[in-house]
Amino acid sequence: MSTIILFCAVVIFSCIVTNKFSNKLGMPALLFFMFLGMLFGSDGIFKLAFDDYNLTSKLCSIGLLFIIFYGGFCTKKLNDTKVMSQAVLLSSCGTVITALLTASFCYFVLKISFAESFLIGSVISSTDAASVFAILRSKRLNLKYNTAPILEFESGSNDPFAYMLTIIGISFLHSGQASAIVPMLFSQVGIGILTGVVIAYLAMFVFKKTSILSEGTDTLFMVAIALASFAIPDLVGGNGYLSVYITGLILGNSEIKNKVSLIYFFDGVTALCQIVIFFLIGFLAFPHKIPESIIPACLIMAFLSFIARPLAVSLIMLPFKAPLSQISFISWAGLRGAASIVFAILVVADSAALKYDLFHIVFIVVLISVAVQGSLLPLIAKKEKMIDRFCDVRKTFNDYQQESAINLSTIKITDRHPWHGLQLKDIHISDNALILLVNRNGEKIVPNGETTLLPGDEVLTGTTVVNSKSDIHLCETTIDENHQWLNKKIKDLNCGEGFLIAIIKRGNSSFVPNGSTKIELNDTVVFHSA
Repeated sequence: MSTIILFCAVVIFSCIVTNKFSNKLGMPALLFFMFLGMLFGSDGIFKLAFDDYNLTSKLCSIGLLFIIFYGGFCTKKLNDTKVMSQAVLLSSCGTVITALLTASFCYFVLKISFAESFLIGSVISSTDAASVFAILRSKRLNLKYNTAPILEFESGSNDPFAYMLTIIGISFLHSGQASAIVPMLFSQVGIGILTGVVIAYLAMFVFKKTSILSEGTDTLFMVAIALASFAIPDLVGGNGYLSVYITGLILGNSEIKNKVSLIYFFDGVTALCQIVIFFLIGFLAFPHKIPESIIPACLIMAFLSFIARPLAVSLIMLPFKAPLSQISFISWAGLRGAASIVFAILVVADSAALKYDLFHIVFIVVLISVAVQGSLLPLIAKKEKMIDRFCDVRKTFNDYQQESAINLSTIKITDRHPWHGLQLKDIHISDNALILLVNRNGEKIVPNGETTLLPGDEVLTGTTVVNSKSDIHLCETTIDENHQWLNKKIKDLNCGEGFLIAIIKRGNSSFVPNGSTKIELNDTVVFHSA
């Protein structure tokens, strides 16, 4: 027992180290977790024999439900009807179209049986939320045309549809009859949605109307909610992943206690789940079996990337008159990941009479997708001119704090100061810090990247904090179309004594306003309130 526990500790520590190493190389960390699993596996250096698909399926399913729950919890509700429609159609119809096109390719071109072709198309039809989240955040890909929220919503919500198609495929593989597909479809969707909504509102009632939860038990309660929202519909023929996503989506967009601490908790939980899933995937893989599956896998990946996914995205986005650059980027951003392999493991664990090595085919597809598509995503964004320097991708997520405390501090620049003679663009400060003003001989200068710091300058910096013990703090809010300050002059705001707007950030510039300044859409207003 102690040996197993020590092995788990070594694996987790190794994944943390490789995660840091992968960031420096610019490669997706999930690849390193997978390769680490292969290193420990049957064909690796340590040659630990492992081929238990049933155990792996159960462990990965638990990890995946937390990933999907957290994906819903961190997906901000889309107020724009057009954007919401695009995202919902991509996650549902787009997933089905991709699955059917890929299945057709496998059946007519690769001559794979219909049932197995349908299963291959189903398990790789969804995009990977974890990979998309990680790349958009780590690379700060601020995208035009509301593309980031579309991708976030799609990648977070299409796993349930891929799971539903997989369950239908397994049923068809066993029975060979399509008569039960329609009832199963309605059961999966109907029970999944109903259960997710009911459990979410029951959880909100407990959070808001009762005193059942004491300090520290809210995280345990949320874990229980995630588990229940998956298990209950799954036991009665519903879609557990759809239910758990809807539960997370509703709770994440609700005002509940300690939401920030819950986000930190589930961020760690899902990070551990991703490590476990990708390590087990690599651990279960047999590299000596890859050569016999690599040709069909590469052909499927090529068809999926250059025909199936672009065609599905185009059919959905063109009626909305979406720009071709956006369609191209969304098509390339269809990364395959953990869910696809988990569903493949589920199929193998449930169906022993498969002619083709489904697991290793999907394994190769995901490997190519994460390594090639994921690594090239920032380059594609630049090539398609999809980068928007006037927005912040972090605001797509519910864990972005739109209003946050800011500590103010003053730095005196001397001849010996390391910033002396440098332009602001050449000064390396933390991501949560901002140089607000430069006081030069009594003149207040709102700096930009070209501003050079000189001896005698007093630099006012602001740093966001969670809890500020300083007597001086600022708050930040972004003006959207529903904000009460929109299109009002500062002198007309009735915000009480002690209220002061210090800085307005508009586009890529910041300035100190006066009473006649009108607050505009998308302005970021930094203010002090007593």
